[in-house]
Amino acid sequence: MSFIHLNLHTEYSLVDGLIKIDELAATAEKMNIPAIAVTEKSNVFSAVKFYRAMHSRGIKPVVGAEINLITEKKDEFYNILLLCQHIDGYKNLSKLITKSYIEGQHLGNPLVHVDWLEKYNEGLIALDCAENGFLNKSFINDDASICEKKIEKWSRIFPRRLYIELQRIGKDNQDVLINNIIVNSNKYNIPLVATNNVRFLDKLSYEAHEARVCINQSYTLDDPRRPRLYTSDQYLRTAEEMEILFSDIPESITNTTMIAQRCNIEFTLGENFLPYFPVEQHETQDQRLINDSKNKLEKILSDSNIINENTVDQYYSRLQKELDVIISMGFSGYFLIVADFIYWAKNNGIPVGPGRGSGAGSLVAYALDITELDPIKYDLLFERFLNSERVSLPDFDVDFCMERRDDVINYVSGKYGNDRVSQIITFGTMAAKAVVRDTGRVLGFPYGFVDQIAKLIPFDLAKPMTLDRALSEDKALKKRYKTEDDVKLLIDLAKKLEGITRNAGRHAGGVVIAPDSLFNYMPLYCEQTSQTIVTQFDMGDVENIGLVKFDFLGLRTLTIIDWALKDINRIRKKENKEVLNIRKLELDDSLTYQLIQSTNTTAVFQLESDGMKQLIKRLKPDKFDDLIALVALFRPGPLQSGMVDDFIERKSGAAIRYMHDDLEHVLKPTYGIILYQEQVMQIAQLLAGYTLGSADLLRRAMGKKKEEEMAAQREIFTEGCVSRGIDKNQSTKIFDVMEKFAGYGFNKSHSAAYALVAYRTAWLKAHYPAAFMAAVLSSDMDNTDKIVTFLEEIRRMKIEILPPSVNQGQYAFTVTDDMKITYGLGAIKGVGLSAIEVIIKAREEGGDFLSLFDFCKRIDLRKVNRRVLEALIRSGSMDFFGVSRSTLSYNLSKAISLSEQYSRDNISGQNDMFGLDAQEKNEDNTSDISQYKILPDWSDKERLIGEKETLGFYLKGHPINRYENEIKEIVSTRLSECRLGNVFVAGYIMSIRTRTGSRGHMAMIRLDDRTARILVNIYSDEYQKYRNLLIKDQLVFVKGKAMEDD
Repeated sequence: MSFIHLNLHTEYSLVDGLIKIDELAATAEKMNIPAIAVTEKSNVFSAVKFYRAMHSRGIKPVVGAEINLITEKKDEFYNILLLCQHIDGYKNLSKLITKSYIEGQHLGNPLVHVDWLEKYNEGLIALDCAENGFLNKSFINDDASICEKKIEKWSRIFPRRLYIELQRIGKDNQDVLINNIIVNSNKYNIPLVATNNVRFLDKLSYEAHEARVCINQSYTLDDPRRPRLYTSDQYLRTAEEMEILFSDIPESITNTTMIAQRCNIEFTLGENFLPYFPVEQHETQDQRLINDSKNKLEKILSDSNIINENTVDQYYSRLQKELDVIISMGFSGYFLIVADFIYWAKNNGIPVGPGRGSGAGSLVAYALDITELDPIKYDLLFERFLNSERVSLPDFDVDFCMERRDDVINYVSGKYGNDRVSQIITFGTMAAKAVVRDTGRVLGFPYGFVDQIAKLIPFDLAKPMTLDRALSEDKALKKRYKTEDDVKLLIDLAKKLEGITRNAGRHAGGVVIAPDSLFNYMPLYCEQTSQTIVTQFDMGDVENIGLVKFDFLGLRTLTIIDWALKDINRIRKKENKEVLNIRKLELDDSLTYQLIQSTNTTAVFQLESDGMKQLIKRLKPDKFDDLIALVALFRPGPLQSGMVDDFIERKSGAAIRYMHDDLEHVLKPTYGIILYQEQVMQIAQLLAGYTLGSADLLRRAMGKKKEEEMAAQREIFTEGCVSRGIDKNQSTKIFDVMEKFAGYGFNKSHSAAYALVAYRTAWLKAHYPAAFMAAVLSSDMDNTDKIVTFLEEIRRMKIEILPPSVNQGQYAFTVTDDMKITYGLGAIKGVGLSAIEVIIKAREEGGDFLSLFDFCKRIDLRKVNRRVLEALIRSGSMDFFGVSRSTLSYNLSKAISLSEQYSRDNISGQNDMFGLDAQEKNEDNTSDISQYKILPDWSDKERLIGEKETLGFYLKGHPINRYENEIKEIVSTRLSECRLGNVFVAGYIMSIRTRTGSRGHMAMIRLDDRTARILVNIYSDEYQKYRNLLIKDQLVFVKGKAMEDD
């Protein structure tokens, strides 16, 4: 060994660093580097990826971090590098970094307190940083006695583990600093270490790295105020370059090798560390799982009236088979933990989904109420979820109501310990559109120009779009790239940044539960403004180090179902009817399938998109198996392969072929077509004698399409078929068909579980349309655009929307009767939850409000202030007081003044000016219209503007209604039916935003035609031409190109 890099930031430092781990490993191997360190800024996000990448290439990984250090004075912070000698050193680094985020953050910087190092230093080598080091700063600023005390303390904390870093990266005053360090190194006998403070792999990447830093710091590249913190010399120099650079201080080179030799961290990969479920002293986890599963299955069979002996034996035989696998793989605790938090959620009124993913194929899960779909009834396979021939951790994805998902996570944290439970981090990367926008901003290009280029990048749900793909697929983008210098500059720089990690976030539902403190596995991370703590390893790395993740996913549809049921059962109780239990619905309801076939599926889970409605029209689902297939078919693969056409033709009466008579049972639900991954497994089992475990390996091999593996599987399959009397040619043809469709095959367990949610929402819409749509509206109260779409659907359904009312309304939208919905007060802009709670409480205690004066007298005006009162009047929430909105608005000051006087008199115990006690007043006084000064009502236009400003749209009519007939003759489409391509539309301008850049002005307007809302971008030339027509609340016609919104 000669020189080893010990200070290097990758893309995971987030604040800087342009290096990708795989590229680093490949470059290091090419340069014959024997060892290398990664020292991210205040984190170890990349540690596992770095460790695995280096080990795979025979390079020794040195794991560390650059941390911010703060002293007792807390007046400024310093930087040190900490390198892990072994796993105990890594655990101490983990504790220090965790504490810096949870206890030490200041202005977004995680800080390690010096005194923490006294406790957590074992196994760590410290390098005092060249630029902002604790000792380096002291050498410059302090007298000798203070320096000596600091060095004595640091030498005690890091005995024979303390070094001072040297850098020669082309910065000002660098030589003076180095000379000072050398003098003090000799004086205090502290060894020196040379580094290159690496941020990118080669010099050519310097400009891209500067852009990356500017994106993080919100500067433009040419901003004279931005800090210039880096130089073009901070690349991955060769050992020879570093030896020449520090030829006058050779020991600083030699010491890098000595440090690398001392650092020998070993991560335990491939071994699982499962959490423990607490059981009684006299039982084991395995015994508890067996007893719970069998007892609960017995109850399910009894409640379902399944008494046939052969059928009962089938259930218990399947249960025992699954239990044997689960116990042999050591996963009893995992199943018990999932069952426990689901039980707690349901017991506490938190809606839980019926299942998700392959876990729905487990009978044990069904028995424990983890899932709600009988896997035997729907031919779902346990081996797709877990099998002993494919050793992998189980993975239940559980959907919870969005509103209370965090309550379940908090329950788990409380039960197993806050230090053992954490949500999981995710990393946002600079994807094609986003990186163009970011790059355009740091280059100082105007928004409109950058927006145009970003919108030329095609949108692809199936496969992430890249800039190279975009240039090859979009002719307009390619042309502008070749002919416009600014476009070429923008795209070329963006390509260098594309895919770089930009920020840390929180996984939508991933939670890890460890058997002991998480500090022993990785540090934790949180933003200063957040209370949410997450792991520093992403989901893949959490699993790589052997920890188990649990998915607590939020599904808004469950909230909608729950709210709808509460409304329905509130009415049913009044009518002395039995409470509706959504889990007991029969899945063959004709009214539900009529609703689906008619494509009236707006707001129905999984079935509401335009593409899905087109598929429904063709497929005409009339049973639950069709719904399962529908969910599986609506994907790019089946839609583009011709599979959908074959499926529909066969369902409509075309001849059905099963390839072999033994496959009829397997393929009958899908009309002879291999649609599900489970069918591939069953075919291999039935025809070729595979176990379902080995059939799952076949399924995975087909999905990966590896030639060698597929050739081996083809031989095994063919031999198995032939040994069972099936012709070899027929066997080969069957395998070819399996291989073709395996690429499009979908997980039936997941499809069935989501089809069940879809059915339940469709059933509610069919049988209780008002309750269902009220819940839908409540779930998107803050999204005015969606409310507009849903209101159009409600009008189509002939459901009446009653205006908001302080005497009838609740916070959410509620059902008045079968075909009436009362508007939710929570959807009024400017009226918050606390104000609504005050209004509802006063109404419950004193009955309906009789007038504006009565209202103001009975509510707390500190919480329901003038702004709230004005919003209530303008939204129509007080229309039933019998006077116009203009009159209410004019008399508001008087009502507030009288209310305040009443409160003062009440407090002082005085009677009012008439000498009457409040209790003795005539109750009708407060509703007497004579109290008001009557004004003429507002014009229709003024009234509608008031509704729009408080509700976000027009409730009692729409200005466009006057021109409906004329508009129909002119436009090409209504906004709700807009499709990609050239369109001609009309609507009222709801809002206008303008931007100004070096290339002129542009505007973004939001159009509303009552059926929907869309955003219209008007670029510089058109803006200059039509700017005088862009007036808020004005009807306009627009001709342009509709594009996918990014």
